[in-house]
Amino acid sequence: MAFLEFCKKAKIMESGGEIEGKKVKVEQEECTLDGTVDRHGRPAIRHRTGTWVSGILLLVNQGLATLAFFGVGVNLVLFLTRVIGQDNASAANNVSKWTGTVYIFSLVGALLSDSYWGRYKTCAIFQVIFVIGLVLLSLSSYLFLLKPSGCGDGQTPCGPHSPVHISFFYISIYLIALGNGGYQPTIATFGADQFDEEDSKEGRCKVAFFSYFYLALNLGSLFSNTILGYFEDEGMWALGFWASSGSAFVALVLFLIGTPRYRHFTPTGNPLSRFCQVVVAAFKKWRVEIPPGKEDLYEVDGKDCAIKGGRKILHTHEFMFLDRAAYITSKDISLQNQGLHSPWRLCTITQVEEVKCILRLLPIWLCTIIYSVVFTQMASLFVEQGAAMKTTIANFRIPPASMSSFDILSVAAFIFIYRRVVDPLAGRIRKTNGKGLTELQRMGIGLIIAIMAMVSAGIVECYRLKYARGECVNCEGSSSLSIFWQVPQYALIGASEVFMYVGQLEFFNDQTPDGLKSFGSALCMTSISLGNYVSSLIVSIVMKISTKDNMPGWIPGNLNRGHLDRFYFLLAVLTIVDLVLYVICAQWYKSIKLGGKFQDMDNENDDDDENDKLSV
Repeated sequence: MAFLEFCKKAKIMESGGEIEGKKVKVEQEECTLDGTVDRHGRPAIRHRTGTWVSGILLLVNQGLATLAFFGVGVNLVLFLTRVIGQDNASAANNVSKWTGTVYIFSLVGALLSDSYWGRYKTCAIFQVIFVIGLVLLSLSSYLFLLKPSGCGDGQTPCGPHSPVHISFFYISIYLIALGNGGYQPTIATFGADQFDEEDSKEGRCKVAFFSYFYLALNLGSLFSNTILGYFEDEGMWALGFWASSGSAFVALVLFLIGTPRYRHFTPTGNPLSRFCQVVVAAFKKWRVEIPPGKEDLYEVDGKDCAIKGGRKILHTHEFMFLDRAAYITSKDISLQNQGLHSPWRLCTITQVEEVKCILRLLPIWLCTIIYSVVFTQMASLFVEQGAAMKTTIANFRIPPASMSSFDILSVAAFIFIYRRVVDPLAGRIRKTNGKGLTELQRMGIGLIIAIMAMVSAGIVECYRLKYARGECVNCEGSSSLSIFWQVPQYALIGASEVFMYVGQLEFFNDQTPDGLKSFGSALCMTSISLGNYVSSLIVSIVMKISTKDNMPGWIPGNLNRGHLDRFYFLLAVLTIVDLVLYVICAQWYKSIKLGGKFQDMDNENDDDDENDKLSV
């Protein structure tokens, strides 16, 4: 193999080896073992590429890009009402559509990254689109929308806008959605690519990278939710948007600076066609009886994989029907001898296992959606609950939305607590050579903490109602209970994120085949998106049932006449049910079994049952 030959020449002793009969003196160089290449397509040299030099650049890039995105998103609903002149319902609906579009574009970015462009090119292109969208938004706001000067502060109304100006605005914010959506799932996977999982030391760094990646995301949003959010709330929209544009531009420059250092995986082609081939081939042979064992299943010879740039996946015994796609019949042998091999009739074991991997992941992914329902309450009902509490200290008013800062601080604290205390302690207890809790176990713990958060929120609401003035029309500040009683529920949500979302990022990256790593990261984003939709559905159902017989319902406009506490307890019960289903799915789950790039596949034990399960 050219890869092995290159590495062989690179590993010449300092004392003076020979290449093609000539004595040379070079430093000993070692290639990565996971098959990554440098920007020229050559095998990546370990000490010249990747590791934390690249990882830190990408973490800073993520923090700045998140600051830029939330600098627009956190107050977009206010911009639509105060500047564009939309009513509350229309503005909320437009923000929901825009947010949903971001997550849809994440699937587009993942597909392009895994299939055609590669992760570096995908990140670069979508970041450029992101910067262009932010600059256009800043220009349109400054030149056309913020007229007269100083409008949009909630006191001074902005003038009417022409359809051209409104169209310019929508083009810019949807370019932002396209840029950020396509970039987000890819940058997480690209950062993980900088660490060789076949090397024990770099493998541990790869796991740590996801924790710090999520921390960078939260720190970026913290600045947006506080500093930029304050300026925009005071009507300084252009300043806020230009600050976001500058942050995104600096992020792009930092990303490009690291170009010579990055490690890359080769795109593997469109996975959709591979999936369809397996399904079609399996149905063509649906009457074929497959003998036990894998001797009659097709796989390419040697260590190379039929999927370009990927590793072979070892055979498993779930979804046995799909194995028919790899079963070699006499007709397949005849066509092979004639040079007429068709992947629509005969697929490799690796190609079949790629489909099985996704099917095994789906139940775990579905169980994360209810958690996302709990997580979304932080940006909606938690804020409404806080607005109905005492929000003043002396003469200073605390914006209810700013309480999310306690969530971010909790995330930062628990990431370090987990990395430095919990994980090493769990590793010593389980005697697993430093590896603590598995990703599935951490996600289960995240669900447990989410239940505690909902119970905490429900108890606080019970006490808020106890100290509330029920006759109020406008519920804002109607209870004498301090808003700081919300700190525990925000802190518990932050702690649960460290276990659930960080664990989810690691899990989907580790358990997806080489050609679908960005798709794994996109699954995390779509879980959050579906959580928003399911939350809206649950609220609608609850209000329809609870408002019968002229009752105000659980979540009326005046919270003092409702029972928000019951809604929180309902979410706690739903999360308990989800936890039970999750434990069942986690016990059933079988880990992906990859063959190393350069290890002998024939010596692999096909019946290895060292599965990554959730201990109960």
